[in-house]
Amino acid sequence: MHIMVIGLNYRTAPVELREKFSLSETAQREALTYLHGTRSILESVIVSTCNRTEIYALVTSLHAGTEFFQWFLARLAGVDRDSFTSHSYIYTGSDAVRHLFRVSAGLDSMVLGETQILGQVRNSYQLAHELGCIGSIFHTLFRKAVEVGKRAHTETQIGQNAVSVSYAAVELAKKIFSELSGKTMLIIGAGKMSELTAKHLNANGATKVLVANRTYERAQELADRFFGQALDLGRLDMALQEADIVISSTGSQGYVVERGQVSAIMKKRRNRPLFFIDIAVPRDLDPDLNKLDNVYLYDIDDLEHVIAANLEERAREAEKIGVIIAEELVAFRQWMNEQEVIPLITAMRGKGIAIQESVMDSLLNKLPGLSEREQKILQKHTMSIVNQLLRDPIVQLKQMATEADAAKNMDMACRLFGIQPDGETAKASESDERAAAQTQEKLQSAKDRSSFELGRLSSLFGEACPVTTLSP
Repeated sequence: MHIMVIGLNYRTAPVELREKFSLSETAQREALTYLHGTRSILESVIVSTCNRTEIYALVTSLHAGTEFFQWFLARLAGVDRDSFTSHSYIYTGSDAVRHLFRVSAGLDSMVLGETQILGQVRNSYQLAHELGCIGSIFHTLFRKAVEVGKRAHTETQIGQNAVSVSYAAVELAKKIFSELSGKTMLIIGAGKMSELTAKHLNANGATKVLVANRTYERAQELADRFFGQALDLGRLDMALQEADIVISSTGSQGYVVERGQVSAIMKKRRNRPLFFIDIAVPRDLDPDLNKLDNVYLYDIDDLEHVIAANLEERAREAEKIGVIIAEELVAFRQWMNEQEVIPLITAMRGKGIAIQESVMDSLLNKLPGLSEREQKILQKHTMSIVNQLLRDPIVQLKQMATEADAAKNMDMACRLFGIQPDGETAKASESDERAAAQTQEKLQSAKDRSSFELGRLSSLFGEACPVTTLSP
């Protein structure tokens, strides 16, 4: 069994291609159900956001899985396979697990350290779980991925530094006022950026909103969104006396607020601090405002500098998250190796029990006069010998399975306990039987779901899967 991920994201594909692969929840349900009924795909999860579409799968053959998923994704999006593969990526094994952990932690996001992707990964996992598309391995993998995301945001400061203009404005305002609750906000102009900035300031406590605009109707429209008050620009001085925070973003070619104007107003305010945010280009606010006492002016470049500094801080925090990912990757690899050693342990115990039963039969033949109580005592003590003999080897096998040369160690154990090659055969046979049983259960389950027809996507594609071993 192999873990793999195939997909494309904002780094590898332009938006005109990504949008063709974006899947609604309904489309994800249909695609997952199709995969669920496909031979040799044992488990699968689809993560589809505006910036990425990825399929995580547990497959029995990497080569066949790669061929199948390239065909599947290309047909699903209705694009030529060759044009898609040049924009896609495939990770397998530990690289696939590491990629998932980076995605859930926000390290692979367009905005480094953003938290929305963690919820999207969790939702994708829950949807696949609901449809019965995952088993014990992906349950463990995706639970650990969610855990990695949570640790990234609770054990580091990666989400504490603003990386958007609107959040940077809130961050600066908090440095000046420490507390925004009860502050009055004045918006000059009624543009989208002003509205977004006002929205974040409002969410952080600046509840009283004044809106001044050249067109009164637009001012009223924006003010209504914040239950605020609309003003025309003729009343700007009055608004400046009342406001604590001023956001300006008009289309004016000259300054809307000048130094002399604010100097006079500050006397009436008794020098109460006044915080200006100038988002406009050309600038709305006279740069000399910064020379006045208790007046704080930041323009779009200042905000960009804040964002750049915060991005550098996030990059430093990302290095700490890299350590978390490395820890969790080792833990998951150990868990996977332990799963691999279970068939060997089962074979060892089976051989031990067979020997014990053979010895018991021999004893009972040679000692036919034993009472039932004596037979039980012999049974108990001979089994105890088997268990004690196997206890330490089993502990050591689990440890050896986590080491770099695990395969070599397992081979040596098979030879020592005389279960080679039968043990390996049994192991492979057991794995095959388990995979076959899971596949059979999946196929039966798929057949039972009357809500979905497996041939639906095949009909949609208009052609059969080129990898016959993966055909449903």
